[in-house]
Amino acid sequence: MSTKLLLNIFLPSRELTQALHQHLDGMTYLTHWSESEADFFAWTSRNCHRIDCLILQSNQQLDAIMQQLRERDILLPAIILSRQAAGSGEGSPDNRNDNTKAVSSVESFEHCRNVIAAYHRAIACLTLSDLDQLERHIHQAIDQFLKLPAVSNTSPAHATAGDPAPSSHHVLLSLQQQRLNDKLRERLNYLGVYYKRNPENFLRHMSQADRQELLDKLRSDYRLIVLSYFSNDASLNQKIDDFVNVAFFADASVSQIVEIHMELMDAFAKQLKLEGRSEEILLDYRLTLIDVIAHLCEMYRRSIPRENQEK
Repeated sequence: MSTKLLLNIFLPSRELTQALHQHLDGMTYLTHWSESEADFFAWTSRNCHRIDCLILQSNQQLDAIMQQLRERDILLPAIILSRQAAGSGEGSPDNRNDNTKAVSSVESFEHCRNVIAAYHRAIACLTLSDLDQLERHIHQAIDQFLKLPAVSNTSPAHATAGDPAPSSHHVLLSLQQQRLNDKLRERLNYLGVYYKRNPENFLRHMSQADRQELLDKLRSDYRLIVLSYFSNDASLNQKIDDFVNVAFFADASVSQIVEIHMELMDAFAKQLKLEGRSEEILLDYRLTLIDVIAHLCEMYRRSIPRENQEK
């Protein structure tokens, strides 16, 4: 598998195409340029398992394109590129008044926000005048994509090992996230967004309400992992990876994971006691804890730049 990121580009505007060609010249990305909407969907459908990021144009066709992608369960990070520069009208005469220019600029970004709401939030909006920030926006879109919830949240009080399997939408999203994770892990000396966590998202920097919400999510996700750990759940590894990703980007410590495990085991022990059953079965779930901690420790190990590891 190539460790270079593959960009799938469809820009009907010749101006945008030429500008992006010039900007990408000499960069390390692999690119595919679609000449038409039909070509874009045909190539994307055949290669969705290889594509790492889409670059699309903000125009009248964009809503329909994103809708078709979602209907086909093609879920990928995306950059929405607009000719609309901040404070200048798209294709507008020079004498256009400032108020009209500002409204046009706002409408362009509002359109992009609407696309994010309809597709997923792993989309970055960029204007032609901001192409020098393209690489940062690609990393930002990938970062957001890796954080998308791969499975629907289930209330901890009602989760059981027999819960229905995730929808095809969530399963495909999970597979795409895993593939992109693997590619980024294999990139030698890759010190990009994957390991550049935002300290504002760390548990210790969160408000009390946000911290509690994230800890509740970790407890819920860990409970689902435990309930399916000794079953034939094909998505178990992905559940663990998703849990570890959330913990990693929140800078959760191993001791916090142990605490979550012990709280859950205590709750299970009380339930077993009420049912007159032995608690010894819970000892087997030490394997679950070891497995999860091993994954998390590996994430933290890989977050250390290679040159620091070699010293």
